Amino acid sequence: MKTIGAKKLLSFIQYPVFFIAVFGSGIASAEEVKIGFEEFRLHCSTCHGQDAKGNGPMAQFLKIKPADLTVLAKNNTGQYETKAGQYPFHRVFQIIDGRTQVSGHGVREMPIWGGRYQEEIGDKYGPYGGEAAVRGRILELVYYLQTIQVD
Repeated sequence: MKTIGAKKLLSFIQYPVFFIAVFGSGIASAEEVKIGFEEFRLHCSTCHGQDAKGNGPMAQFLKIKPADLTVLAKNNTGQYETKAGQYPFHRVFQIIDGRTQVSGHGVREMPIWGGRYQEEIGDKYGPYGGEAAVRGRILELVYYLQTIQVD
């Protein structure tokens, strides 16, 4: 049986602890919003628009109009652990990640960002660190979308 050194083991343990400490609170910091906005601007605004209302320059070429991402909380009907009218954090994460089929989401026209981020990262952070980095990028985006919800 192959053993790993204490330093390597500690680095694997730190990822979950880091993400629980940073992302577990459910409240986005100013830095998270900034990072999330950059993810949105670079990867989402082409279809969803700079204002996230589904009117990006590519929207006219798509079969299905991109969602208005500013009304996710308003349009939430109480799925998963959220109440009606609350931001459906977990569901938004799953839809963006796309590697897990979300029942009731309908046809999968939106790119699977979890897979795309994983391809970009490759083996840069190792088998566990790569997945943590992918989830971190998606979380930053989900937190940003939470900050732009309208009543």
